[in-house]
Amino acid sequence: MITFLLSLVALVLGYLFYGRFVERVFAPDDRVTPAVAKADGLDFIVLPNWKIFMIQFLNIAGTGPIFGAIMGAKFGPTAYLWIVFGCIFAGAVHDYLSGMLSMRHDGAGLPQLIGHYLGNTTKSVMLVFTVLLLIMVGTVFVYSPAEILHSIGGETMMWVIIIFCYYIIATMLPIDKIIGKVYPLFAFSLLFMAGALMIWLFLHWPTVPELWTNFYNMGAATEPDTWKDNIFPALFITIACGAISGFHGTQSPLMARCVKSEKMGRPIFYGAMITEGIVALIWATVASWFFYGEPAPGYELIEAAKNGFHTSAPAVVNLVCNDWLGVFGAVLAMLGVVAAPITSGDTAFRSGRLIVAEWLKLDQRPIAKRLMICIPMFACSIAMLVWQIENPDGFNTIWQYFGWSNQALSVFTLWTLTVYLVRNKKPFWITLIPALFMTTVCSTFLFISKQAFYLPENVAYSLGGACLVGAIVWFTIWYRKETKK
Repeated sequence: MITFLLSLVALVLGYLFYGRFVERVFAPDDRVTPAVAKADGLDFIVLPNWKIFMIQFLNIAGTGPIFGAIMGAKFGPTAYLWIVFGCIFAGAVHDYLSGMLSMRHDGAGLPQLIGHYLGNTTKSVMLVFTVLLLIMVGTVFVYSPAEILHSIGGETMMWVIIIFCYYIIATMLPIDKIIGKVYPLFAFSLLFMAGALMIWLFLHWPTVPELWTNFYNMGAATEPDTWKDNIFPALFITIACGAISGFHGTQSPLMARCVKSEKMGRPIFYGAMITEGIVALIWATVASWFFYGEPAPGYELIEAAKNGFHTSAPAVVNLVCNDWLGVFGAVLAMLGVVAAPITSGDTAFRSGRLIVAEWLKLDQRPIAKRLMICIPMFACSIAMLVWQIENPDGFNTIWQYFGWSNQALSVFTLWTLTVYLVRNKKPFWITLIPALFMTTVCSTFLFISKQAFYLPENVAYSLGGACLVGAIVWFTIWYRKETKK
């Protein structure tokens, strides 16, 4: 618990000091924002700051900082280091600058920003890549809540159809009609659940593994057949939303279109990511107690926990919330594992609609033009979902590809932000260091993963190191050319 307490303090201090430093680097001012200049009553709408924060938090969080932290806890207390340092120096910087840069570019989506700073070829590739990722997010976050609702009553496919109907409505309607009204309530329930669990932890002060005594992959020591992945790079792919996630870069522009003043960027974008990091810390500690705590947690390690993400993480959430928080906790758990992923899914489709509309220059006020984009997206998602259901390991396969794609997108976003900072003569190292690190993580994972090249460890790590050196050389050459202009 000492590690948890120190990590919690570090995140708060990170927001107060490093967050303010990053804000000064960007230098927000009093210019008119896109929410005012391009108000259309659909996607560009001024919303109250507290509501934007709650929507941003729920958009980027969903069940990511819960499920990812539970899985990441299997790697031991090293997960705390990644959550804290990743959140402060990478994730929150990534979210803040991508949101603020979108505001400076009239509410532009992520592919548009990438194209502006990394070139049109990269823009075209990332446009397809981003839209596919968003469709994947929507698909992944349909099946798991449908399965949980099936356990209450009704067929899985019935719930899938109901969720898709909600997706269509929420994606098509103005942002203040459903998202602006319902999301703050769901965000509050997610925060209340995390707060209640944190109070429980402080009151009971359970003995959980500490960083200085367990600096190794604890999962490999206890369950070598199922958790033998090395901490690097697997931990940094497993815990994404609680540290850094490329998906966030698609969501920050969504809220950048609703902010009235640039000066609210730090509490909204940087603050929402730090809040998500705190939620991830809480669930990492809860899961650490669940798997390794002393005295014995009182649960037998459920068999489902050995069979993959989509069964074990929701099971841990349900068991812990029911046992610790009673009936009210069960309701919160249901909101967490059902409502939160659904809300992430519908904003993913909404982001996809806006990105495609921006590319095709389609005015989104006529409903027919919204349908023109949404119908093909939903058709692709349904096809992906059918394949997922028909294949026994379909969910895990899609999730693993989503996990890598998600972090790969953060790499392109960080390099985009680095180019922006260089060209504006600002301290570019605040994004360069995370960009180099995540480049190495994603390339190494690609070489070592069973779902990709699955090379021997020594070869995979050597190639990952070569990618790091190549990125440094590429940036150095580009930087020298840029400074000569």
